[in-house]
Amino acid sequence: MTKQVRVRYAPSPTGHLHIGGARTALFNYLFARHNNGKFIVRIEDTDTGRNIETGELSQLDNLKWLGIEYDESVDIGGDYGPYRQMERLDTYTKYAQEMLGKGLAYKCFHTPEELEAEREAQREAGKAPMYGGSCRHLTADEVAEKEAEGMPYTLRMKVPDNVTYTFDDLVRGPISFESKDIGDWVIVKANGIPTYNFAVTVDDHLMEISHVFRGEEHLSNTPKQMMVFDAFGWDHPRYGHMTLIINENRKKLSKRDESILQFISQYRELGYIPEALFNFFALLGWSPEGEEEVFSKEELIELFSVERLSKSPSMFDKQKLMWMNNQYMKQLPLEKVVELALPHLQKADRLPETLTAEQREWAEKLIALYHDQLSYGAEIVELSGLFFTDELAFNAAAQEVLDGEQVPEVMQSFKEQLEALETFEPSDVKGAIKAVQKETGHKGKNLFMPIRVAATGQMHGPDLPAAIALLGKEKAISRISALLPR
Repeated sequence: MTKQVRVRYAPSPTGHLHIGGARTALFNYLFARHNNGKFIVRIEDTDTGRNIETGELSQLDNLKWLGIEYDESVDIGGDYGPYRQMERLDTYTKYAQEMLGKGLAYKCFHTPEELEAEREAQREAGKAPMYGGSCRHLTADEVAEKEAEGMPYTLRMKVPDNVTYTFDDLVRGPISFESKDIGDWVIVKANGIPTYNFAVTVDDHLMEISHVFRGEEHLSNTPKQMMVFDAFGWDHPRYGHMTLIINENRKKLSKRDESILQFISQYRELGYIPEALFNFFALLGWSPEGEEEVFSKEELIELFSVERLSKSPSMFDKQKLMWMNNQYMKQLPLEKVVELALPHLQKADRLPETLTAEQREWAEKLIALYHDQLSYGAEIVELSGLFFTDELAFNAAAQEVLDGEQVPEVMQSFKEQLEALETFEPSDVKGAIKAVQKETGHKGKNLFMPIRVAATGQMHGPDLPAAIALLGKEKAISRISALLPR
């Protein structure tokens, strides 16, 4: 009988959900759903000094927002809980004591200062720093004597001699580590809290995790975890280590990289669409066959396969993300786009917090004008700036348009046509432009470009009659009049 696929995303609540964590969670989720398995979120909170109050909530809330639904976790329970490591300390203590009793671990009484001095001496000698293992050879009487003196101790794994740890990585293929290159490592700290590599192995076994997909920074942890599995005679999960995410300068993405927004909450606040981010993250280190790049969640679940995971670093392309989000934005009904964009106009003090029915209608027309152009909700502030300024600034190209010899004639005629309008809808403005063409004989670029530049300050933009109608009759006439001879 084939073992059920069970995978986990196991964040530390020391920070908020970031790009790398979201990608890891997503690949585990897609693998689980593709194989009719279970996706578990486990909170690894043993680094108590670095945990932040909102870390756990950020992880869970933003996973849900992205559409990465989990089957078991701290907030919904499950048959394999508790799902916070600090609530599992008795379990780790039991297994650590079992290892101690079997002679597979030992008590180490070295102080942090002594250990650092040892590492420094090794570095100076050109050796890789690792624990020399002197406490491994303490007699039972020596251990008892140190304990009687109240000396604090850690528990260390007794690394087996001359063992080669080999596994077939689901992404990279066969990988080997030699035990001689790994010093005896701490499994339980002096405060009784297990270290990452010990706790995660116990949890993966007890929660029956079948596959582990994680970032390549965890590659060197794998032999340590395999040692613990072997110590208890447990089966290893299958491991897959995903490649780095790099920025456009081909540097590893880090939380200090200010050129890229790092946290999912930032994209959420800017008015990105969760389905677009889900799609975009799925292509960071995995690729389907063919050229198509826009997929629904259901399509990604169906298509996902380990064989298509990339062995090369994945570039986080900001422009591609904006393009992809725009593809999703264009498919949204206008009321959803208004929900994403309107709060940003209010936050920028372009519109009041409480809108009258008339103001709401105007705002909806404004957002509709940029619906197909918007890459994310907050972009409406930058795009629509021309509607919220009293004076336009013209760049060199725009000024060149306004310097055309026909422009005064076009502006005078257009001003008169606008003044004569009884209603000011896009169809009325369009009729006024046609009347200018008929009256002056100017058409094409000689007609439309000066009117666009004079009214909006821009060479290109949204539908011209709709934009002028939104400006309102008074403001539109004022801008045209400003370009007429005094």
